[in-house]
Amino acid sequence: MFSVLPTPFTNAGDVDLDGLCRVVDFFVKAGVNGVTALGVTGEVARLNERERGIVLDTVLGRVNGRIPVVAGTTADGLRTCIEYSRHAQSAGASAVMVSPPRMPKLNSDAVLAHFSALSSAVEVEIVIQDYPPISGFSMEPLLLARIAREVPRARTIKLEDPPTPFKTSRILAQCDGIEVSVLGGLGGVFLLEELLAGASGVMTGFAYPEMLVDVVQLFKSGQVDEAADAFYRYVPLMRFEFQEGLGMSIRKEVLHRRGVLTEATIRPPGTMMGGSDRAALDLLLRWMRDKQRVSWT
Repeated sequence: MFSVLPTPFTNAGDVDLDGLCRVVDFFVKAGVNGVTALGVTGEVARLNERERGIVLDTVLGRVNGRIPVVAGTTADGLRTCIEYSRHAQSAGASAVMVSPPRMPKLNSDAVLAHFSALSSAVEVEIVIQDYPPISGFSMEPLLLARIAREVPRARTIKLEDPPTPFKTSRILAQCDGIEVSVLGGLGGVFLLEELLAGASGVMTGFAYPEMLVDVVQLFKSGQVDEAADAFYRYVPLMRFEFQEGLGMSIRKEVLHRRGVLTEATIRPPGTMMGGSDRAALDLLLRWMRDKQRVSWT
């Protein structure tokens, strides 16, 4: 279970480094196996080059070797991707997470060449992020299996192209004899079904990481019904958060209410929650507290 870290901002829009340290401590205390910095839901696209370095260095310094840190290093240019990845490696990251480059008429051979060249340039593991809204390219199971066969350093896949359980089973079936780890994403919405399909775990930033940890641990210990009980208690909140364009604002608001974030600020042009959204969240959290015995803290 890897948690993708949000990037806290002050009301003025500056990176809140003290808040980032609290975020790291919160997720580590929840028992996650690792954290991911500079992910899509960390609003990495809204950070400048200096801020990228500061955020990664702050996360690595606060983690201080307690758990692995994955760094997002996606870039449209191969040279830039390699530069980001080498910096992450030298800073102490355990792995880098990379989506295919966004380019016109991208094809499977070009994607394979991108990951192959990156693998030759770094010594850390590569997490392939299969998230078409970012790359503009959907990687078929056959391509992901081909990359795993030909680029041994890139045998972890963060799968975010629904239907993820279906795709998970197809990838693993085509990687016969090769040890490949598939991690779900998408806010954890399909975690239980992904585990049933053979996924190794999940990499997401859902605001209740302790639940995700419990589900993975219970499932892997053979307690599938208990894992289902733990998972389905939180599905209403996961569903509500799973709104394109608004989900990060909801996630930050929940983390704010849990005392992790001082402010739930999203950098423009990101969308902040409106009054009706807050009312819906209030109702949902009250219901979860009263009916499902879920605490905000």
